[in-house]
Amino acid sequence: MGKDYNIAKTSGTCCSCERQLQPDEDFVATITEGEEGFAREDFCTSCWDSKAQSEQAAAGRFGIWRSRVPQPQEKKKLFVDDELLVNFFERLADAEDEAKISFRFVLALVLMRKKLLVYDRADKGTDDRDVWTMHFKGSDAKHHVIDPNLDEDRIAEVSQNLGEILEGEL
Repeated sequence: MGKDYNIAKTSGTCCSCERQLQPDEDFVATITEGEEGFAREDFCTSCWDSKAQSEQAAAGRFGIWRSRVPQPQEKKKLFVDDELLVNFFERLADAEDEAKISFRFVLALVLMRKKLLVYDRADKGTDDRDVWTMHFKGSDAKHHVIDPNLDEDRIAEVSQNLGEILEGEL
């Protein structure tokens, strides 16, 4: 089985200036890939908007989104821009690592549920696993998604990891 990507939840601190983010403060969250796998970094808007961060914005980042620090008693709301999910899905297209393949498969399920990605058919791949052919609504471009044959527990685990990456719990 591939390695898991256990991405730590945000510490509530800007990773650049190390200032504690305050309730109702806007911040920028990113996902990058390093030797240890995916990592989440949060930036206060001042640090993110600085010239140094802007130049680094595209380098090695799988996703970038803005969020707001919730009030301590506020219920968590998960709102992720569809464009972010699509971008993440597309950037994992050539993944060979089992964890990334599983991640992409769960992203495909999420995008199907949102009625953005449409299932066309399944064929056997060279490694005898099913490969789903899919397309985005309104597009003819085909996307191939390997079905890693995850059981329900593994789908739940990968979904939880995905939620933690995108949620930004403080």
